[in-house]
Amino acid sequence: MSFELSDDHEAFRSVVRDFAERELAPHVARWDEEHHFPVEVVHAMGELGLFGLVFPEEWGGGGGDFASLCIAIEEIGRVDQSMGITLSAGVGLGANPIYRFGTEEQKQRWLPDLVAGRTLGAFGLTEPGAGSDAGATTTRAELHGDQWVINGSKAFITNSGTSITSIVTVTARTDAGITNFVIESDTPGMTIEPPYRKLGWHASDTHGIALDDCRVPASHLLGEPGKGFRNFLSILDDGRIAISALALGCARACLEMSVEYAGERIAFDRPIGANQAVAFSLADLAVAVENAHNLTYKAAWLKDQGRDIGRAAAIAKLYTTEAAVTATRVATQVFGGAGFIEETPVARFYRDAKILEIGEGTSEIQRLVIARSLGLPVV
Repeated sequence: MSFELSDDHEAFRSVVRDFAERELAPHVARWDEEHHFPVEVVHAMGELGLFGLVFPEEWGGGGGDFASLCIAIEEIGRVDQSMGITLSAGVGLGANPIYRFGTEEQKQRWLPDLVAGRTLGAFGLTEPGAGSDAGATTTRAELHGDQWVINGSKAFITNSGTSITSIVTVTARTDAGITNFVIESDTPGMTIEPPYRKLGWHASDTHGIALDDCRVPASHLLGEPGKGFRNFLSILDDGRIAISALALGCARACLEMSVEYAGERIAFDRPIGANQAVAFSLADLAVAVENAHNLTYKAAWLKDQGRDIGRAAAIAKLYTTEAAVTATRVATQVFGGAGFIEETPVARFYRDAKILEIGEGTSEIQRLVIARSLGLPVV
C-alpha cells in the first residue's frame, strides 16, 4: 500500500506550482480587490492543458487521470481560490456533462473549445428555492414543435457570465421528469443577472440566470429525458472530490504561511513559533492537512479505478472543507492584527474558505450521504 503520488504526478505538480506562482501570485490581490475575472489566465491555463487533463486526446484533452486534475486544482487553489474554482467548475461542471452525456454532435460542437480553455461552460442546477433540495427544481421546459421552451431561474451559477462563456447546462422539469438542456450563451430569453456581491471568491464569476420563454432546439436536450437529476448527481460526486482538492490547497497555503510567519515574527524577544500555544496549533493544522491530502487522493484514486466514489467523495469533501475553514481561522490568529488586514493573503483565504462548506453540497448534505452509507434510515 502506497500513499505517494507517482514521480510523473509530482513533476506535473511542480509545473502547475511554477505557473501559479509566476502567473497568478503577483496579481491575485488586485484581482480580489477589483473583483476582476482574468480571462487571459483562463486561456493560459488552457494552453497549459489544465482544462483538458481528464478528457481523451480525440477531443483535444490530455488523457490523464483524475488525480492529475486534483493536483492542478490544489496548486492553483494554493495561490488563488478564485482561479481554482474557475478551473474546477470549468472542467467538472462545464465540459464534463457534455462529455459524459452529450451526443456525438454536441461533443463536436462544444467540447473542443471547452477542453482547450478557449470557452467556459456553466452548470445550472441551483435555484432560489432549490439548493440542497435540488430535486425541488421548478424551472419548466415544454416541447413546442422542434423547440424546447424553458422558463424559470437559476442561482449562484459559476462561470455563467464571463466574456468566454459559451454554454449553460440547466435542469428543468418536463413531462418525463427532470431533464437537462444545453443553452448557448447568446440565446434569446436567457438573461444573465448582475454579479453577486460575494464574501469571497471575488475574482470568480458568479451570477443568477433568468429564463423567460427561452427557446432551444430539440437537439439541445442533454442525455435521456427524465434522467437529468440522476445524471447531475453523478457529476456532483466528481465535483466534491475536486472541491476537496481546492480546500486542500487553501489549508496548505495557510499552514505554509503560518509556519513561515511564526518563525519570523518576534514577540517577547523570541519567535512566536517558540510558544507552545502557536506551535501546537500549527502541529494540529499539519495533522489536518495530512488527513485532508489522504482523503482527497484516496477518493481520486477510487475514481481512477472506476470504483464507486459516492461515500468517499462525501467524506473527503466534508473533512477537507471544514479543515480549510479551520486553517484560515488558525492562520488569521497566528498572524494576529496583520491577519485582519487585506494586504495579508490569509485575510483573503479566510473570506474565500467558507463557501467550500456550502458549494457542491453543504456539510450537512455530506453528513446525510455518509449516514445513509452506514445504513441509517435518515431522511
